[in-house]
Amino acid sequence: AGAGGGGGGWEGVVPVSNLEKVFFPETGETKGDLLAYYARMAPCILPWMRDRPLVLKRFPNGVRGKAFYQQSAPGEVPEGVRVEQLIGEDGEKQARFVGGNLSTLLYTIQLGAISYDPWHSRVEAMESADYTVIDLDPGPGATFATVIAVARRVRDEMDRLGLHGALKTSGSSGVHIYLPLAPGTPLEAATLVAQIVATCVADRHPDIATVERMTRRRPRGTIYVDYLQNILGKTIAGVYAVRAREGATVSTPLGWDELSDELDPHAFTMDTVPDRVDRMGDLWPAAMAEPNSLERLIGG
Repeated sequence: AGAGGGGGGWEGVVPVSNLEKVFFPETGETKGDLLAYYARMAPCILPWMRDRPLVLKRFPNGVRGKAFYQQSAPGEVPEGVRVEQLIGEDGEKQARFVGGNLSTLLYTIQLGAISYDPWHSRVEAMESADYTVIDLDPGPGATFATVIAVARRVRDEMDRLGLHGALKTSGSSGVHIYLPLAPGTPLEAATLVAQIVATCVADRHPDIATVERMTRRRPRGTIYVDYLQNILGKTIAGVYAVRAREGATVSTPLGWDELSDELDPHAFTMDTVPDRVDRMGDLWPAAMAEPNSLERLIGG
C-alpha cells in the first residue's frame, strides 16, 4: 500500500497482508477495514503522534485472539517507517517506533496493532509534555451517566482554577480530558496540574469521584479520576484511535455541549466517526490550540 501524504517527512511503501482477516467478529470489520480507516483519518491523527514514541499492543488475530505488548521495533522495517534509538528505563538504548507519518502508522497496524498509543512526551524532550491528561475510569457499579457527571465536575473545577480542557471519549467506558500546556512543561508539573484538578473534584464530590489508587478501596459506583497516566512512559489511546473492543469503538473528540445523559460512547465507531468528522469537522485542534497558563494556577 502506498503511504503518501499526511506529513512527517518522506513516505515509503508499506507492504500489507491478510486484509480479509476479521478483526472484529461481532460487526465483521477486517484488518483491511482498519487500515482503510487509519488511512482516511490520518490527517486528523498524525499531528498528535508526531515525534512521540509509540507502545504497541498487537492483536494479530483480532480482538478475540491473544494479544501482546511490543515496546521495541524490529531490526528491519520498511523504508519511511520511523524508528529511533531511545534510552529505556534500564538505561539501555532501545529501538522504538516514533509516530508522525503515515508509513509508521500503517506499519504498526499491519503488525496487528489496533489502537495507537503515543507517549505524552516527544523524542527531543523526553522529560517534557505539551499536555496533561485526566482519565475518568468507571469502577464496578458505575454507569456512563456517572462518568458524564464527573466530567462536568472536572470542567467546573477547571473553570474555577482558570484552566480549560479538551474532551474525548476513551473509546471504552470512560472519557479523557486533556489540558493543553506550553511545550517544554516538565512532566512533573504536568502531572501536578492534573493531580490538583483531580484531587479537588474527588474532595468536593466523594459520592461520585475518587483518586484512590487501590481498586478495592474505591467506593462502589464511583469514577476513578486518574492523573497518574502522565508519568514518563505511560500512554493513553490517542485521538481517533480505534480500541481493541467488539464494535470497533473510537476515542472521539466531543464538544462540551455534547455531554448529556443520553450520550452513548459506543455510537462512535470506525464506521461512524469519519462521517461525523466530515459533517462536524475535526474538533480537536481548536480545543487544544491555546496552552493553559500555569502561572495563573500557581498565582491563584
